[in-house]
Amino acid sequence: MNCSNCGHFNEGGKFCVKCGHKLQEEAAVSQAAAASEYQPQSQTAYAPQQPNQRVRQAKKVSKSFFSYFAEGIKNPTATAQAAGESQFVNALITVILYALSIPIMLYVGWKLLLIQFVRSMFKLPIISEELAPSDMEDFNTGVDLIKATDINSIIHFNFTDFVFKQGIFIFIGLAIIIGATYVAAKFGKVDVSFKEFFSRFGTFLIIPTALLLIGLVLAFLHVEYFSYFMNFGLLSIFLVVPFTIASFKQSGTNGLDRIYSTLIVYVVITIVLTFIANGLGEEAKTIITRMGNSSELNDLF
Repeated sequence: MNCSNCGHFNEGGKFCVKCGHKLQEEAAVSQAAAASEYQPQSQTAYAPQQPNQRVRQAKKVSKSFFSYFAEGIKNPTATAQAAGESQFVNALITVILYALSIPIMLYVGWKLLLIQFVRSMFKLPIISEELAPSDMEDFNTGVDLIKATDINSIIHFNFTDFVFKQGIFIFIGLAIIIGATYVAAKFGKVDVSFKEFFSRFGTFLIIPTALLLIGLVLAFLHVEYFSYFMNFGLLSIFLVVPFTIASFKQSGTNGLDRIYSTLIVYVVITIVLTFIANGLGEEAKTIITRMGNSSELNDLF
């Protein structure tokens, strides 16, 4: 062992034979240093974090849905007939999109709808014949002023309250329609599970949902024609019902005729749409009342 004080090599002992330096402490230090050299170093670098399981699942679901939605637009009948219980989640997302796109569209474009309504009233022969050209000019000036004003902030029209309340209401209405269609199909001796039936109904609902989404984009762009897409999307539900029922084979010949089952569901749809229209009508009354009571809006005119 070499002495750390003078460097002399000692074969053993506790003290250096040349300078008398204590070798026992030196041995302990050497052993500790040697142990630290051969001790495996702790992993200071963090292992790359794995993607969150929920994030990966969300990406997987979204990728599957977009593929399913695009195929449903390209080949609606073939996609619907091939849709089984495995497409239940994608069909559910379609139904949710359908239910939410309507109130969002109305929230974004209600101002344009109000202007369209007033314009149609002014075009009635009874009213238009009594209007002077100067009155129409004042009206057009008022329309341009309304378009340029953020009335939502003036009348405190709450997005969350309107969209989610009406969205849930419409979703419940859709659930009733789907349930009524399923019961009618069962009376028609169609042997199918509810999840498979729901998947096929949701797949046939892809095109109406796409129409509503196009209308939603137009509403965001303040294009007045968005209301046509909204109407087409709403009325298309009358086509989804017979297409869904007709896509299944009857397991017997003594079941309810598909024409009658479709008519029964149409009655249910009419009732549901009436309730939805009444709900939206109440919201419209609230908006008009707030507009009439708004001092800020009255100051504009």
